This record gives sequence, C-alpha cells and structure tokens, in this order.
Amino acid sequence: MVTTTAYYTDSRYRAYPGDGYDGVVRVSFGGYYATGTLLFDGRAILTAAHLFEGRTGTASVTFETRSGTQTLSTTKILQHPGYDAQSNNDMAIVWLSGTAPMAANRYDIYRDSDEVGQAFTLSGYGRTGTGSTGATSSDTATPIRLKAANQFDADGATLKSYLGSGMTWAPLAGTQLIADFDNGTSTNDALGRLIYRSDLGQGLNEGLIAQGDSGGPAFIQNKIAGVASYTSSLSRNGAEPDIDTIANSSFGEIAAWQRVSAYQQWIDQSLRANYPNAPTKPEDVKREVAEGNNGTSYAYFLLQFTGVRSDPNQILSVDYATRDGTALADSDYLAVSGTLNLYPNENQAVIPVEIIGDTTPEPSEYFYLDVFNPVGGSFGYGVVKLTAVRTILDDDGWFG
Repeated sequence: MVTTTAYYTDSRYRAYPGDGYDGVVRVSFGGYYATGTLLFDGRAILTAAHLFEGRTGTASVTFETRSGTQTLSTTKILQHPGYDAQSNNDMAIVWLSGTAPMAANRYDIYRDSDEVGQAFTLSGYGRTGTGSTGATSSDTATPIRLKAANQFDADGATLKSYLGSGMTWAPLAGTQLIADFDNGTSTNDALGRLIYRSDLGQGLNEGLIAQGDSGGPAFIQNKIAGVASYTSSLSRNGAEPDIDTIANSSFGEIAAWQRVSAYQQWIDQSLRANYPNAPTKPEDVKREVAEGNNGTSYAYFLLQFTGVRSDPNQILSVDYATRDGTALADSDYLAVSGTLNLYPNENQAVIPVEIIGDTTPEPSEYFYLDVFNPVGGSFGYGVVKLTAVRTILDDDGWFG
C-alpha cells in the first residue's frame, strides 16, 4: 500500500500481524483487488464500491493475522445505492462466507463529525513507492500491508468551491474528507496552495494512498473514519504543488476518503438486515446460547425504545460494552464496545456478540452486556445503566 515519505522497508510503515491491523484485508474481485476493513460484527468487510463496478466474478477476502494467512469467499456484495461515476458514495459492504479469523481485529466506525483537522492512520495493500518517486511497484509485486499517517485538511466540496471547473468532479458536501501528501515544504503543500489550508505534514510518518489501497481505512482513535477512494494531481491559478504533475501518489497530490460518519445509518442498517436469525421481539431472544465447536457464533441482545420521540427525525443512542462473568473475553467470547444508534422510524436493534467455539469440556459460563449513556431518551428515573446476561452452554461433554 501507500506511498511513503521514506522507502517502504522502513519498519515505521509495516503493519505486521499482531500490530492492530489484522482486520485490514485484501479484497479481490474480477481480476482486480482493493483493500477493506473487518467491521465490528465480525462478518462484514467495508470497502470501496468502484472495485465492483462493471465487473463480474466472485469476491474473496484475504486475512493476514498472527494465526497465518487465510482467504475466505463471500456470499453478498452491497454497493451503496448512490454510488456514481464522480466517486460519490464510493462505499460497499462484502459479507464473508464464514466467520472471520478470531485473531483478526474488528473495528467500530467513527461517528463524530470532527474529522477535519485530525491526524489519522491509513493502511492498505496497494502499490508501494515514495513521495519523491510516486508509486513504482508493479501489479505483480507481492502485496504488503503498510501504514502511514496524514491529516484530514478539508471537506471535498470545499476543494471544489475553490477549483470550480478546474476540478472535473463534484463531491457531495459533507461526504468526503481530503488530505494531501506533504514533504515539509510550502512549495508542495497542495491544500495550502490551492485552498489555503496550510499544513506541512507528519514528517517521516507521512503517506498517501496508491492504486490497490482503495477501500482501505483511515483510522481515528482506532475507529474507521474514512474509506479510501481516489487520488488526484491538481493545480490552480499557476500553483502546481505536485512535484511531477503526474497522478502517481507523489508529494503534492491529494487523496479523498469517503466520510464514514456521514454513512453510519447505511452501514448500521445494512449490517442489521443481514444478521442471521436475529430476534425481532423479546420472546425470541435466547438467553442461553450453545458454544459450538469452532469459529464463532452470535449471542444477541435486543434493545428496544418504548418511549415517544420529541422529534420524529431524532436519532437515539446508547453506549454498550461487554463485561466478564465466569466467561472470559477472548477465551469464551469476543469483547465488544461501541455506540448503538436507533434511527428515525427505528425503535429496536440487536447488538451481536461473537461466541468462541471449541471442543474443550468446561462448565457453562456467563457474561454481561452493560448499556449506558442514553442520548435522546432515558432508562427511567434514577436508572443510569441497564445490564443483561447471556449464558454460554457447554456442548463438549462437561460433567460437573
């Protein structure tokens, strides 16, 4: 992935297995490939829509984790319905045919709208090169997962407002985040020269996406804030910050990421619509779940809002987190924490927790899910937290 300030073999750019990037994957389709990220449900990959446009075939997803390399087929590809040729809504979700490796990191999405001005980490499997040379590796080179840093400098629509017809596409306001590839000089500070958003970069940590990084994540606080979409070499009124005026991911170029916070409803509701055998009413909720022998399966928690919204367009939210009982995180189940939104016309949703299957005889065990910090509603007078419990039933011949 990623063109970097120094040569890619510098250890600062390597995203080795176990470094926290094991949920950053390679997505292959129709003879092409891109990058993707394993979402918090452990079954779906967030990537770019343009990988699938005008092509046919079966997608596969390759994981590189501490447990080795594993490739899984997929069962479903969902492109955002608003994807267009101007790179708007360039986002897709791919569902795996089986459970993701337990060693693969699962990632929540970034839900705040304060991304501009924040530094982020990008990661992917695309072409390598330096800011001075641009991307130089070939399509036949062995894919390497790298990482680098950058900063979101502006919204994509802001760039269009300055460049006008000098920019042949029109990003939808509030849906794309842009960053440039800085080398520490004002001469090649693209967004400083083009739209007066000056920043000289992250030093040797600086990098930019290249071909093959499309669909890859931009992480803020270890959450997916952006989905890599495209790069460009731009000029305005005689200002040409790109060091070679070629669109090759070199110093002075600009890249765009789809702004995940603007798409959280589409992501959340797409995942919810595809949870297998999820309960839709309280009497369907299983408070005891079988452990299974391998991979992971779901235990569901159903959250319902029974009040009345003061505004029908209001989004309600709660935070949630699992907590050990006799069952232990990463041994018996995969710990989760995050924010659940209930969108307009939506009064309930499930929170899935992955149960780890094995063949070791052991007693049945339990764990908790705490729900707290309600926004837009309340749990009732004086109640600040709700707690539910699930029991994992041993099915491996335990005798107590």
